[in-house]
Amino acid sequence: MTVLRRSEANKTYGVSRTRHALKSGRWQRPTRGVLVDHSGSLTAEERDLVALLSGGPAAVLAGPTALQYDGFKGFPAGIPHVTVADGARQPSDTEATVNWSTMLDERDVHPLRSPRRTRPARSVCDFASWCGSDRYARVIVLAAFQQRLVNVRQMRDALSRRGPCKRRSLIIESVLDAKGGIQSLPEFDFGVLCQQAGFPKPSRQSVKRRKDGKFYLDVEWEEYGLAVEIHGIPHMNIGKWDADLMRNNEIVIEGPRLLIFTSYAIRHEPDLVTNQLCRALIRADWIPTT
Repeated sequence: MTVLRRSEANKTYGVSRTRHALKSGRWQRPTRGVLVDHSGSLTAEERDLVALLSGGPAAVLAGPTALQYDGFKGFPAGIPHVTVADGARQPSDTEATVNWSTMLDERDVHPLRSPRRTRPARSVCDFASWCGSDRYARVIVLAAFQQRLVNVRQMRDALSRRGPCKRRSLIIESVLDAKGGIQSLPEFDFGVLCQQAGFPKPSRQSVKRRKDGKFYLDVEWEEYGLAVEIHGIPHMNIGKWDADLMRNNEIVIEGPRLLIFTSYAIRHEPDLVTNQLCRALIRADWIPTT
C-alpha cells in the first residue's frame, strides 16, 4: 500500500507510528489527508491515486485518466482528472483537474475495478467533452471503438445519462460513423457540396482493375483525371494505414490524381473542401460556369 488516506494509515499503523514516519521524512504528505509511504518521486500511477484519494470516498478517476487503466492507447492522460459527487467539497489536490457530477452510480462507475473510475463509455464521453478541439474529440471516440473499449449500445447508454454536454452532437455523429465502419461516409453531404459549388457530376464507387484485383474509388471525375477518397475513420492500426497508403499510391500511378478528405472535413469544413476541389478541377481544364 503506497498511497493511502491519513485515516487509513492511522488505523493500519497507529497514530504515533504514522506521525513519526512523516516527521522523520520516510513518508510524505503530497496533499492534505493523503500520505505516501516513501520519500521518493511519485510515479504517474501514484499521482493519480493522490488525486483520487484527495476527493473523498465517492471520488472517481475520470476521462483520459480512467481510460488509461482500461487500456486506452495513443492518448497521454496528462494531469489527473477526477470527478466527485455534485455538492462535494473541492479535493485537496490542487494539481488535479476536478469535475462534479450527479451520475456516479454503478451504471457509470464500475463497483469492482481498482482504482475506482468511470466505466469506459462514460470516460470516452467525458474525454471528448473536455478536450480542446472538435477534431480531437472525434478521434477519441473513433479510437475507443477501434481499440474495442466501447460499443454503440454502451455509448448510447452513457450519453443518455450524461445529459447536456459539450460536443454531444459530434459524439453521436462519431458513434454512428464507428457503427458503420469505413463505409459510413457522408456521401449525400458530399453530393450536395458539389452541386452547390457547380462542379460537374462525378461518378460514384467506380471500379478500377489492377494486377492483384480490383478496387473502388469513392468519387471520380474520369474526364478530368481526378478522384476523391473519403475516409470515415482515421487508422490507429499502423498496418492498415500503411496498406491504404500503398493502395492510394497505386491509384495515382495507374490513373487519376487523388484527393483525400475525411468525413469530418466534409461535414464541418465544407469551404476548405470546396476550395481544394475547385482548384484541382480547374487545373484539369474544367471551366467554371459562374
